[in-house]
Amino acid sequence: MYQTLLILHSINRWLVLASLIYAIWTGWAGLRSGRAFTPSNNTLRHVTATIAHVQLLLGLYLYMISPVVKFATGAVTGENLVSDHTFFQLIHSAWMVVAVVIITIGSAKAKRAAADAQKFRIMLVWFAIALIVILAAIPWPFSPLANRPYFRSF
Repeated sequence: MYQTLLILHSINRWLVLASLIYAIWTGWAGLRSGRAFTPSNNTLRHVTATIAHVQLLLGLYLYMISPVVKFATGAVTGENLVSDHTFFQLIHSAWMVVAVVIITIGSAKAKRAAADAQKFRIMLVWFAIALIVILAAIPWPFSPLANRPYFRSF
């Protein structure tokens, strides 16, 4: 079960990144061209937020069952400040929750905005901020904090 959820979380990461990048590009292109905010743009906004929420739920469930994250550990010291445990228990989980909150707020603000240009601008800015947070908190293979492969397999 754990391995399957880990793989789903890894695959969904790429869906989150792809949908965010596409939504940011759509926001930029729509703002630049002055075109109308179409129902397909609204669907993109909604689907992007939904994929991020699914990823958060997968991540929170993994957080609860993960052998890497141990709930009964001692205080963080200088020795283990940058361990896998600390990264996943504190940094990764907190920043990803923050990123999904930013996506949710941006999606809601864009949905309620009156003008088309305003909808594109809100989507562009809020989703770009969330993307930066996500990129900083992903355990990339080259990360000095905690490194994981680009793709997981069984």
